[in-house]
Amino acid sequence: MKSWRTRIGVGLAVGAAAVAIPLTATTASAAPPPGDGWVPIGAERYPSKAECEAKELPAAQANGYHEVWCDDSEAIMPIFNR
Repeated sequence: MKSWRTRIGVGLAVGAAAVAIPLTATTASAAPPPGDGWVPIGAERYPSKAECEAKELPAAQANGYHEVWCDDSEAIMPIFNR
């Protein structure tokens, strides 16, 4: 039979792992845009972040948004409106 000290130590280690794993796990998704209120609207391939945002702004404004943010960390840039 294991001592209480061993059982408590093992229990604490398992509990810490159960909390740490979900907090450190990440998905392979785009980085979130800065600030609050951004809505993902799709993704497109553009040569630069500036061109993406310039070309997407008229469509965003036509749909009631006033800002566009393109995530240039990926080849096909996720696009967000706010």
